Amino acid sequence: MTALPPDAPRLRTGIVGAGHVGAVIGAALQRAGHDVRAISAVSNASLDRAAALLPGVPVREVPDVVSDADLLVLAVPDDALAPLITGLTAIEAWLPGQIVMHVSGRHGLAPFDPALAVPVLPLAIHPAMVFTGTHVDLDRLVGCPFVVTSAGDLRPVAEALVLEMGGHPVWIADASRPRYSAAVDHTSHLATLIGQALDLLRGAGVGDPGALLRHLAEAELDNALRHGDSALNGPVLRGDIGTVEEHLRQCAQASPDTLPTYRALALATTERAARAGRLRADDAATLRRLLAGTD
Repeated sequence: MTALPPDAPRLRTGIVGAGHVGAVIGAALQRAGHDVRAISAVSNASLDRAAALLPGVPVREVPDVVSDADLLVLAVPDDALAPLITGLTAIEAWLPGQIVMHVSGRHGLAPFDPALAVPVLPLAIHPAMVFTGTHVDLDRLVGCPFVVTSAGDLRPVAEALVLEMGGHPVWIADASRPRYSAAVDHTSHLATLIGQALDLLRGAGVGDPGALLRHLAEAELDNALRHGDSALNGPVLRGDIGTVEEHLRQCAQASPDTLPTYRALALATTERAARAGRLRADDAATLRRLLAGTD
């Protein structure tokens, strides 16, 4: 964690949204030396989270959080972000010169358009991490990539905030935010994939499927991150048509919700392997028919 220099300004900070991300970001900014003045929270879970991560910080209504902040963090669901900014603009809640950052991966700077006449200073900062909403996340933020988008003159401000929280700033152009979001959110399907594999292992009588799968899954992930398509493996790469057929039968019998996942991923592997020249053309054609259900 990067502490503030003695002469650095301590920003009065407000957090809108005490979800898994907002409360942690608030705690990280507080730990860096900023003065977290208030947080908004509605559900019992968010109230508990705010109390655990930011003890003593008052829970206030959103306009009151906004009115007492030099730095405002908007940590709300993606679809709620633009309506929130529009609504706060309509009630003239903003303070001129206020630094306002959102933590959405999908959005860049466009949601801030209604507030630019105030003006506010907009930042889009997304921590590329899965959050638990607990103190564990604070240590995980150290070294975590934060994707940063801002106007050019605000880039040093955005990057300084990331560094103060212990993160590593990664610049992404505004127009590229939706594609970035698609990429990182696509990895969230990994939990579904692992869950389905665990179900199949339980059905096979394995008492501790997580222990059995852990080494394999961690090695697969590490190889994929290091080597990309060169890490592709399994029966598709080997052209083991009979094995793929048996897998389809087992998925259909034991875990019907897994069957479409297996088909889709095996077909995607077929296409990537074929493009890379790692799968014979006749095997690729057979696999396409089999996985499409036409064989």
